[in-house]
Amino acid sequence: MTNKLATLTTQDNISIITMDDGKANVFSPSMINDVNSCLDRVPTESGCLVIKGRDGMFSAGFDLKIIGSGDMDAIKDMSLSGFKMLSRLLDFPRPVIGGCSGHGIALGTFMLCCCDYRVGVKGEYMIGANEMRTNMVIPTPILELIQFRVAQSHKYRAILGGTMYPIDSAIEAGLIDEVVDKDHFEQTLMTKAKDLATMGHPSYTLTKNLFVEEVSSKIKNALAKLESESLK
Repeated sequence: MTNKLATLTTQDNISIITMDDGKANVFSPSMINDVNSCLDRVPTESGCLVIKGRDGMFSAGFDLKIIGSGDMDAIKDMSLSGFKMLSRLLDFPRPVIGGCSGHGIALGTFMLCCCDYRVGVKGEYMIGANEMRTNMVIPTPILELIQFRVAQSHKYRAILGGTMYPIDSAIEAGLIDEVVDKDHFEQTLMTKAKDLATMGHPSYTLTKNLFVEEVSSKIKNALAKLESESLK
């Protein structure tokens, strides 16, 4: 039995990271470390990566216990490490599929924005950035990311409106690519992963680098600035 919050398994040339803290799959320092540890072991020249949550929950975002603690150093460390994890996922050299197995809120939504293809499971699940409704500022690295992926007609609603989308409606907003019944969720993930795993190397990596180069550079520059600043 493992006490890891994120675990890595493989099926042929498909790497599968599963996040499961038994609750809301919050991005605590431990969860972030475990995801990064899994990423360290995923092949970067072949195959495909799937990252998914547990049944009913992809992720509810950062650990609110730390955010509400008032410990500014801990908040900054967690935030920066989470943003760097997303930057790493956005830049990952092989195809990345997000398996949205339930709710995807705040940083959970932003992680989906880093994936090349997103499969959601049908149900009473919500996707979106709720920061405006919880009196939190969305920092520049995340603004760059979400503006890159969200459909033009939904940008104001998704970011400044704090709109929480039912998972079916998240397709139109550009937050999800496909929604399937629960019984077909795992099969759909693996079918798509097997397809994308056939993408050639290094052609896929080089093209993806060119495709995300501008937003990736903006995110890295914003992260460097945040790292040098103090949280207010």
